[in-house]
Amino acid sequence: MVIGYMKAAPTTYVMQFEGGKVVREGAGLSFFYWKPSATLVSVPLSSADVPFVFNEVTRDFQSVTLQGQLTWRVADPRRLSSLLDYSVGATGRYRSDDPEKLEERLVQVAQVRARSVVQGLTLREVLVRSDAIEAKVLLALAEAEAVKSLGVEVMAFSLLSVKPTPEMARALEAEAREALQRDADEAIYARRNAAVEQERRIKESELATELAVEERQRQIREAKMAADIAVEEQRAALMTRWSENERQAADARAYALEKTLAPVRGVDWKTLMATSASGGDPALNIALAFREMAENAQRIGELNVSPDLLRSLVGVSGYHGQGSGTKGR
Repeated sequence: MVIGYMKAAPTTYVMQFEGGKVVREGAGLSFFYWKPSATLVSVPLSSADVPFVFNEVTRDFQSVTLQGQLTWRVADPRRLSSLLDYSVGATGRYRSDDPEKLEERLVQVAQVRARSVVQGLTLREVLVRSDAIEAKVLLALAEAEAVKSLGVEVMAFSLLSVKPTPEMARALEAEAREALQRDADEAIYARRNAAVEQERRIKESELATELAVEERQRQIREAKMAADIAVEEQRAALMTRWSENERQAADARAYALEKTLAPVRGVDWKTLMATSASGGDPALNIALAFREMAENAQRIGELNVSPDLLRSLVGVSGYHGQGSGTKGR
């Protein structure tokens, strides 16, 4: 059958060549064509993802593996079809492997741009700055002449993983582990230091409280002592006043006695006794009698005092004392 039918998807750009000239082109066309003289070119316009794995060396001479994907689409199908063979046969298959080589070319260009970025960074920077690497490589691909000349637009350059060599990964892990351990030790030290500081503050507060209590107790003791001193001073003043009063009273009594005895100071005691005896006091008369006998004892040879006489004398004295006491009352 010499007449064919072409029906393209909306994301496919189709061109029909007759005698080396384009007689029909566009996205999503459907038409009949004369097979013996027609050449059909089919360029996909949809975006595609190409995975890649790059092994590069950093600025500090450390190997690193970049793994990700490249997203691209055809921006100028006419230019691309002029550089690569996108013609299809009667079965709809490409007549050459140029469409497959396009992805390889894009990956190679991306690798060259990624190498230039990675070589300007250290291993640590490459491991932690994947976003910056993606942005720089994407900008470099957008400005790459090899990509522009193909009529292709690179939409994204994504890094899924960035890995160093296993030995370097273990070394970095050990270093990071030690750093984390140091941070943990510092945290423990800080916590202990904070606990010690808190304990010191508590002790200082307790000591301050004890000092305040001791000071208050001292003030109370001083107040009590001052009160006791005041009481003792008042008591001493009272004793002094009492002593002064007693002395004055004694002086008054002595003065009165002295004035009382002044008139009879030069009178003989016998005269005084006789005068006192004239009052009729029996006990006084008995006393005077015994005083006379005592003074004239050398003249008395023997003196007998019978019990009856002594009892009577004592009775007289007792009666006189009783009578005096009664009179006193």
